[in-house]
Amino acid sequence: MMYVWFIIGVALTLLGATWLVDGASGIAKRYKVSEFVIGVCIVGIGTSMPELTVSLLGSIKGSAAIAIGNITGSNMFNTLLILGVTALINPIAFTSDNLRRDMHLNTIASVVLLLFAYLPITIHPAESLEISRLEGLLFLLLFAGYLIMTFRSGCATEAEEEHQSATKQLWLLIVMVLAGIACLVLGGQLFVNKGIEIARALKVSETVIAITFMACGTSLPELVTCIVAAAKKRNQLALGNILGSNVSNILLILGCSSLARPLAVDTVNLDGFVILIGVAVLLYLSALLPKRNELSRYKGFIFILLYAAYIYFVVLA
Repeated sequence: MMYVWFIIGVALTLLGATWLVDGASGIAKRYKVSEFVIGVCIVGIGTSMPELTVSLLGSIKGSAAIAIGNITGSNMFNTLLILGVTALINPIAFTSDNLRRDMHLNTIASVVLLLFAYLPITIHPAESLEISRLEGLLFLLLFAGYLIMTFRSGCATEAEEEHQSATKQLWLLIVMVLAGIACLVLGGQLFVNKGIEIARALKVSETVIAITFMACGTSLPELVTCIVAAAKKRNQLALGNILGSNVSNILLILGCSSLARPLAVDTVNLDGFVILIGVAVLLYLSALLPKRNELSRYKGFIFILLYAAYIYFVVLA
């Protein structure tokens, strides 16, 4: 029966994320912001709500392995698998802003995560590694600065404004946002509770379950969003969704989770943080290799193979 409730939790979480993204995107379009900004600030954050719900509840329940592993696994899933699949459907062109600012910020967020995990043991050698409440607050301040910087990046172009002109009534969009949040909270409760039960029943560590199964489940909204965006040749929306989701996962979600309860960091988490930095750098380098300024289909295929290797390593480690 716990498997049935787990699946129901996944379904409610995905439904809530869909309503929240659609409602929030519709509201944002009324203010004529650019497609990439919508991808980063609205769709990216909206599709990260399942991760927020799962990680925050995991933190409150004292399971740092769930809270941190879910974020590490989700970012790996986002960058390697989702961008890989998106590039296979339609190659992703990188703009100068993507190269100069957006992918650098994605890398910096991963580096900050590793540094903050090490900071307590550097200052207090007797203490174990953790992400403290103070560091969680700093994460949230950095996230606020990230949002301000992104919103200042520009308004929608005339072509985007024409594409964005039609939208639902405001009251309906607000109802969608509220209903989405309600489904996320309820679905997230079931997802975390039953996920922990399944991990214990299978005698698998909570960290492995969070990095693999839970991370894939909570990242399904990003996958669906990017596939649809790629099919419609709106790759800046897809790229903004992934980069925004990655930064939100680290700064917003781990910030909130560590404020609720300090998160203990183990060696598996540290390995994951190092790999996250490597993958963020790989994404940047992929734009500098032939073909320049593009994540081509063959690069996307390589990303997918790298994700399969990562999962193989995590499961057998």
